[in-house]
Amino acid sequence: MSAGYHHHTSEPSSQRKDLKTLQSLLPYLWAYRGRVLLALAALILSKVAIVAVPLVLKEIVDALDASKNKELTLPLLFLVAYGVLRLAGSAFNELRDSAFARVRHGAMRRMSHKVVEHLHALSLRYHLERKTGAITRDLERGTRSVSSLLNYMVFSIIPILVEVGLIAIILLGNYSPWFAVVTFITVAIYIAITMLITEWRMKFRVTMNQMDSQANNQAIDSLLNYETVKYFGNEDYELQRYNQTLQHWENAAVKSQTSLSALNIGQGAIIATGVTIIMFMAANAVVAGTMSLGDLVLVNAFMIQMFIPLNFLGVVYSQLKHALSDMERMFTLLKEEPEIKDKADAGTLVVGDAGVRFEQVSFHYDASRPILKDVDFSIQPGQKLAIVGPSGAGKSTLARLLFRFYEVSAGRILINDQDISDVTQQSLRDVIGIVPQDTVLFNDSIYHNIAYARISASRDQVIEAARLAHIDEFIQSLPDGYETIVGERGLKLSGGEKQRVAIARAVLKNPKILIFDEATSSLDSKSEQAILEALREIASHHTTLVIAHRLSTIVDADQILVLDSGRIVEQGNHAELLEHDGAYKHLWQLQQKEQQQRNQEARLQEQVAR
Repeated sequence: MSAGYHHHTSEPSSQRKDLKTLQSLLPYLWAYRGRVLLALAALILSKVAIVAVPLVLKEIVDALDASKNKELTLPLLFLVAYGVLRLAGSAFNELRDSAFARVRHGAMRRMSHKVVEHLHALSLRYHLERKTGAITRDLERGTRSVSSLLNYMVFSIIPILVEVGLIAIILLGNYSPWFAVVTFITVAIYIAITMLITEWRMKFRVTMNQMDSQANNQAIDSLLNYETVKYFGNEDYELQRYNQTLQHWENAAVKSQTSLSALNIGQGAIIATGVTIIMFMAANAVVAGTMSLGDLVLVNAFMIQMFIPLNFLGVVYSQLKHALSDMERMFTLLKEEPEIKDKADAGTLVVGDAGVRFEQVSFHYDASRPILKDVDFSIQPGQKLAIVGPSGAGKSTLARLLFRFYEVSAGRILINDQDISDVTQQSLRDVIGIVPQDTVLFNDSIYHNIAYARISASRDQVIEAARLAHIDEFIQSLPDGYETIVGERGLKLSGGEKQRVAIARAVLKNPKILIFDEATSSLDSKSEQAILEALREIASHHTTLVIAHRLSTIVDADQILVLDSGRIVEQGNHAELLEHDGAYKHLWQLQQKEQQQRNQEARLQEQVAR
């Protein structure tokens, strides 16, 4: 799995880990402390009422015991009390549930919000390495586990503890201490066996979770790459991989179920033994005359009442452990540190007239493979600077460094004489607009995708931006116009249409600094000329950085840098670089030749068509 996503096994004992996870949850609960106290109070009152029911039942049985009382009368008071206590037990239970609902769902909401906020704060490198399918599944399971953990604590574990405590007090106070001793020993053995077997069963569950995430990830990945799968006819291969993972999941799931049955048999045996011993002792005491028939009913009712919730303890304990392990993965994700952080004293960028300067900038992802070496240049306010060079020369990395998706390894980048590492990322990104090489769109309307650049923009401003990007006519020609849904990642639009949406976005944002990262790469020559015209209009009042593959698009640049293997090998304007017999001239001649060939082919096709 990706960074921060392997399952930790070499950490301290799982108990310590579980405690830490619970500690991480406390701040989310502290926000609702009043409701938590109310829910706990309702829980205790409901248990008091439930434990009092057998006491009243004993009085009713004794009042109706013909062997003790010669004249039988209806024990009205006790019968009413019996009904009232039963009602109180369930009423306080409902009160506990409703008081706790806000805590449970509120903690889930805050947690989900926090995780997604954190994912947005993590750096580009993390997101390039992550596996979306696995993360969404872990996020979903993590937030669900918060709810289940709180559920089990408040609705199962604490109630069992309160009930066992109350019953033990009553048994010790009224009867032979042996009743309490046997009860305690039975409960202790029951809990110990349950925990041991459940702990052993956990490994099946962990395997199930891992395989579930992996299968989910494989399915999403193969569907996102639907076209690639089809190109190479690899449907069977993808299904086979998916099925293999699901088989591992199935085997673990079967083992999980069969071991659960074994656990249930063990639990049943312990309860049956404990209850039989206690009933034997009680019946003996009734015969000996030290206990009444009502006492026998009372002890029996207590046993049944206590062991019914204990029956679910195995399930509860295993679910608790799963919830804790799911939550631990989520908290591990929250501990993942963003690579790019604002300094404590970071100020706001004052963009001024937006001059940009790269001073001796070097950059590497990995020290053994430098990507940029000593890159040094400046873009004067309002100027257009173009960067050309072979692919892999580091052109797009310059744009990412300026946008501060990565920190420079050496040197510094200045905007209006301020080092961009000293200002907040937000204020830096507010003044830069980017038209990327590969535009990814939201699965929403074209209008939403353009307006995304400035959420507060009016409809007229959005349409004006589309007009400047020469896409308004195309949008108007669609049956749903601006409300046309673009499909997941914009798949329903062609490359050229997507790039025009990206250009419209940049226009709407109206930033001081514009970056065009091979912004016309998916256009034909005719569209390219129209867009270049639009870009010239837009860029005339901005400081512009153009990363270009086709040299014809940057002939008018004030300055052109030729980048090769991370170094600037030539710089000057178009005319100067052509005079200088170097890499640029060679590239230019090559592309001119290609263009002539394309023109010839186009003319031939026209003639054939005639």
